[in-house]
Amino acid sequence: MKILVYSDDANTRAQIRMAVGRRPAADLPKVEFEECATQPAVVARLDEGGVDVLIVDGEAQPAGGLGVCRQAKDEVYDCPPVLAIIGRRDDGWLATWSRADAVVSLPIDPMALAGALAGLMRHRLRHSLPAL
Repeated sequence: MKILVYSDDANTRAQIRMAVGRRPAADLPKVEFEECATQPAVVARLDEGGVDVLIVDGEAQPAGGLGVCRQAKDEVYDCPPVLAIIGRRDDGWLATWSRADAVVSLPIDPMALAGALAGLMRHRLRHSLPAL
C-alpha cells in the first residue's frame, strides 16, 4: 500500500518511516512510502491517484498539515484516509476541523502511530473502489 507522508522536515518524515516500519501490522500488506515536503507537491501527488493513506505533519511550515488535510478532504475525489500528527493534545479540535480520520500527538510513539495507520489501512482496504 502506498503511504504519502507530508512534512517540510526530513527528520520528521524519517521518524514516521522508522516508527511504522515495512508493515504496521501482521495482517496488512507491506507499505511503500512516498514523501512530499510542500503543499503543492501533496496536491499534485493526490491528483495522480493511487495513494492509500496520507500522513500529515500538523507542525509543517509554511502550509500546516491540518490545512493540507482539509484541502484534500474538500478537493480530492475519494480522498484517502488521513492521519494527522499534532504537536499538542489540545490541538485535537483543529484535527477535527481538518476532518482527519485519525490523530496522534508528538512526540511520535511508534506503537500509537503504527496502530492508527493500521486502522486506516484496514478501512481503505475494505472501502476502496474496485479497479477499472
